[in-house]
Amino acid sequence: MLTERENLEEVIKRGNPERFANQYDAFAFVRNPILKYRNQAKPGEIDKINDWGCTVSWPIGQPGAFPNHREDLIVMPDITHWKETVHAPKSIYPESEWEEFIEQAEKIDRKKQFVTAMELPGVFELTHYLGEITRILADFYEHPQEMKDLIKYITEWELNIAEGICTYIKPDAMFHHDDWGTNTSTFLAPDMFAEFFLDSYKQVYKYYKDHGVEVLIHHSDTYGATLVPYMIEMGVDIWQGCLLRPNELNKLVDQYGGQISFMGGIDSDAIDKPDWTPESVKEGVYDAMDYMGMADRRKFYIPCLTQGLNVSTFPGVLEEVSKCISEYEAEHK
Repeated sequence: MLTERENLEEVIKRGNPERFANQYDAFAFVRNPILKYRNQAKPGEIDKINDWGCTVSWPIGQPGAFPNHREDLIVMPDITHWKETVHAPKSIYPESEWEEFIEQAEKIDRKKQFVTAMELPGVFELTHYLGEITRILADFYEHPQEMKDLIKYITEWELNIAEGICTYIKPDAMFHHDDWGTNTSTFLAPDMFAEFFLDSYKQVYKYYKDHGVEVLIHHSDTYGATLVPYMIEMGVDIWQGCLLRPNELNKLVDQYGGQISFMGGIDSDAIDKPDWTPESVKEGVYDAMDYMGMADRRKFYIPCLTQGLNVSTFPGVLEEVSKCISEYEAEHK
């Protein structure tokens, strides 16, 4: 019997899995000093100031943290003066700061799971953390050179992080978070997205691949079908968080499977609710699996909640989803 890692390798590379890859079973996550000292808000925490100086809140019942863009709290109120207000936090740490994470990685059986590093938020999200999202979207049109300079600055900071991760953790997989759209559209038109972000991500993801990372997972729980060719060009192996019907996910698997794989389809906002029940979760999981035609799509698709990382907003939902995927597997052998 294939291990979870071996089975996922079949799903995304060779197309001959024994079974469905079930959510995050193949990935064992390891944090790092950058995330340790980020001071990002945790569930229930309001107005935490993170390492970039952004004021961030995570209200109870919400799927993640988001910056508070009250006027007096915005780090970068004017893109034309970004160098005066934006100061990258520390990204290079001595080996002593990595020891606890090295130990975590060493305890993982790499034959069974991928040692998986992570970084969040991503390059685009960080621009609107520092600024305010409607202003930032306008700045792509009104101040393109300043935006490109800021993106280059963030990219260089990310490359420092990548060097530390690859030196000390030596991950098999990398999970990188950056939401690129809404439920119905990308934030930027595809050509504009490519102009501003393609080279940035090619640099970052090439560094990981050149330093031993086997699988690159990019999270964006959004519409993003029009960006899939760019994800492939960046070197993304798995797009995690892909919404089911907005992306016509079954068609994406058929069109691009073999070049990139897709992880998601079980839309968190539909089933990860305070009043969830086993019956409601099963209905959502089975709806997604039926839509995907799973008898024919065990390869190049990993059924999973669209929320990033192996968590759910409300306790028990993640585990119930995994159970339902296994039940669907048993019923469709």
